[in-house]
Amino acid sequence: MVFVGVPLCVECGTSSNPCRCKVIGPTIGFLAFAAVALVEWPVGALVYCFRHPKGRRIMSHPAAVVYPSVSNCIPI
Repeated sequence: MVFVGVPLCVECGTSSNPCRCKVIGPTIGFLAFAAVALVEWPVGALVYCFRHPKGRRIMSHPAAVVYPSVSNCIPI
């Protein structure tokens, strides 16, 4: 039997809300990270063959920019 569930990310110890725990922001951030990574990692790998620094920057974009910005904009 295969169980396919929705990824649930929990971040505890934050000071952005009274509960000190975030669930919705990190979960949506992870889903946005995965969607962007599906596009940017193959493109970054192709660019890396010709221009190493540019390819590295493209491949690190989902983790360095997308996930933190989406996760931090939702305080719950």
